[in-house]
Amino acid sequence: MSKFLETIATAQTQYVVYAGLVLSVLICAGILMARGSTLYQVFFGVLNPILVIVGFSLLGALLLTYLMASGWFAIFRPPHLQATVVAAAVALLFAAAMILADILIVFPADVNRLFPESLPFYYSIAFVVEVLFHLLPLSILLFFLNALPGELNFARIIWPCILLVALLEPAFQTVMGFSRVYPPWVTLFVAVHIYLFNVAQLAVFQRYDFVSMLSVRLVYYLLWHILWGMLRLRWLF
Repeated sequence: MSKFLETIATAQTQYVVYAGLVLSVLICAGILMARGSTLYQVFFGVLNPILVIVGFSLLGALLLTYLMASGWFAIFRPPHLQATVVAAAVALLFAAAMILADILIVFPADVNRLFPESLPFYYSIAFVVEVLFHLLPLSILLFFLNALPGELNFARIIWPCILLVALLEPAFQTVMGFSRVYPPWVTLFVAVHIYLFNVAQLAVFQRYDFVSMLSVRLVYYLLWHILWGMLRLRWLF
């Protein structure tokens, strides 16, 4: 508890960066709500998107504080040039693989949300995904490992943790019905793709910071869901 409170007292810059992220996400959600968009209903149901995002923001702040208190993670570590280049490169690699797969397989026309609502939607939903599928399970896992007798060796347990936590998003995609829409081999390809993408993201988080991990997803969404999402409707249909 002392490390937790000490982190809150000494990591003001970290929280300022996080507050900026949260504010931008809330602005995006507000724009969509002002337009009467129903894009969030698939994920949030009838719940108010603003309230849901505020809840995830508070949860994310709590989880990041716990992870920072461990001394292993950060919200933002300057200088950030190398992290930015790595994040962009990882996102480009995975987006290119998915675009190539789409050209060969041709996913349905509605696999991407339509522009311009796709811009604020994917930006805001990326933040929620990072809290739900990465910060929450990683924190829970490390909490229980810390409760075990003996001193926790971060270098030995971080990769098993990453490989385990990375399973959650592909499992969710399958449960949401992906396997009922496509042939099994396509489902397997997408599941492996999403799994490796999550592994790469968590590795970036461990090596750099939360902003870099989120940036990987944002650039990936920009390339695959938004830019290619517009072009594929003209070229593939």
